[in-house]
Amino acid sequence: MKELIENIQSTYESFQTDADSQLESGNKAAGTRARKASLALEKLLKEFRKVSVAESKK
Repeated sequence: MKELIENIQSTYESFQTDADSQLESGNKAAGTRARKASLALEKLLKEFRKVSVAESKK
């Protein structure tokens, strides 16, 4: 679970950096990377939910 949370944090940091680059300087490639990171975050957060529910049932 700890590894999953660390992965979520690093993916979010990557997303935030790319989203800021797109917003501030209009970097289109950074926008593409930010969208890709958002999809990865969605998958990771769904996995976190599954693991969290399983842990709470123990």
